Amino acid sequence: MEHRLTRDKPAAYRIQIQGHLGQHWADYLGGLSISVSDEPDRAVTTLSGQVMDQAALFGILNSLYDLGFPLLYVEYLAQLSPQKGGE
Repeated sequence: MEHRLTRDKPAAYRIQIQGHLGQHWADYLGGLSISVSDEPDRAVTTLSGQVMDQAALFGILNSLYDLGFPLLYVEYLAQLSPQKGGE
């Protein structure tokens, strides 16, 4: 069975930004996991995890923009099945 990416289904993403974003932002950014790596000339923060839909993804990206973080990378990882019982 083919699984196509759609705008209104949950999916996993990896987002990288330039700078150091603290763990306390995880809940504000939809519960994404946050890890920071210090590269030789800059810190890079990676956020990863499930996003409810692409509207939520754009909300996260807008929040990062509003916080002043330059966006480095956004990667779609996988389409996820909606959780049972919540529909």
